[in-house]
Amino acid sequence: MNGGKPTKIRFEYGDDEEEAIAATGSCSNLDNEDSSMSEPVADDDKTSADYYFDSYSHFGNLQEMLKDVVRTKTYQNVIYRNTFLFKDKIVLDVGAGTGILSLFCAKAGAKHVYAVECSQMADMAKEIVEANGYSNVITVLKGKIEELDLPVPQVDIIISEWMGYFLLYENMLNTVLYARDKWLVNNGIVLPDNASLYLTAIEDAEYKEDKIEFWNNVYGFDMSCIRKQSIMEPLVDTVDQNQIVTNCQLLKTMDISKMTSGDASFTAPFKLVAERDDYIHALVAYFDVAFTVCHKLTGFSTGPRSRNTHWKQTVLYLEEVLTVREGEFITGSMTVAQNKKNPRDVDITLKYSLNGQRCAVSRTQHYKMR
Repeated sequence: MNGGKPTKIRFEYGDDEEEAIAATGSCSNLDNEDSSMSEPVADDDKTSADYYFDSYSHFGNLQEMLKDVVRTKTYQNVIYRNTFLFKDKIVLDVGAGTGILSLFCAKAGAKHVYAVECSQMADMAKEIVEANGYSNVITVLKGKIEELDLPVPQVDIIISEWMGYFLLYENMLNTVLYARDKWLVNNGIVLPDNASLYLTAIEDAEYKEDKIEFWNNVYGFDMSCIRKQSIMEPLVDTVDQNQIVTNCQLLKTMDISKMTSGDASFTAPFKLVAERDDYIHALVAYFDVAFTVCHKLTGFSTGPRSRNTHWKQTVLYLEEVLTVREGEFITGSMTVAQNKKNPRDVDITLKYSLNGQRCAVSRTQHYKMR
């Protein structure tokens, strides 16, 4: 599904999830997941490919994700308020990290959970599982999902927090799709099962001047060659909703239960209509995630009009400043593809045109998320 208006979904991250699991009979201290941690063993033989996984061994990164209330509470509520999905089921947690999602599933009554984690955090996840009394329900497996053999031929549910910046950066989605095709039973469940990418346009003169145009004159010297490179790097940052100048355009919706890995590379058209007279300095991408198999449609948004998440938004600065009048529109297309050398990186090609009263421009720009 490409184009169209954003879909209204139920965003839940309240504090009343405990009543939804009162009948499970399980209890543990899930807030103490960082206790009894031992120092990871250093490995001097790592390849460059390993550093992606090592980044998820850093406690700061993990704490940031766990403290992201929108992210973590949504998963917790999805699991605790839909125990009928998990009761006596076999669950595969892809990219388990500390094992927090696995603990949620175990507490909700899952028969068994296989938590797969490639980084050094897998060792600590085992300690966390043991410290919380779930060693008989959760099995932590260390390694890449593509290189492991599960102790069971099939699983009933695959759960994962696979989303990266710009939704697709880090390309963990393909790992989830691999696991789905190899182990998920017919009519099994993938959580989340729906993700949508959106685009809008913003006024951002002050930041662009500070970060991009700075290179044109550095203490009297021309360093514009760096400017050319810096503008190709999408900025991950929080955008003030008051900066938004246009409508929000749905670029791409992905059905995780049915899509193929190739569907993550795409070209999508867009039309952004100005809602006021203003300048446009950048286009902004964000995503929504939905769990459609729940009793009530549940999900969250990473958009600038929603509560902040650690994903923030992705800002793509334009070479030229666009001057728009209310009702004028920018048309174009965005092409998203895996980088050929490193499939965890994302290449973005943006084609856009404006034929307005005060500004006429047609341009193609290339961006690289590294």
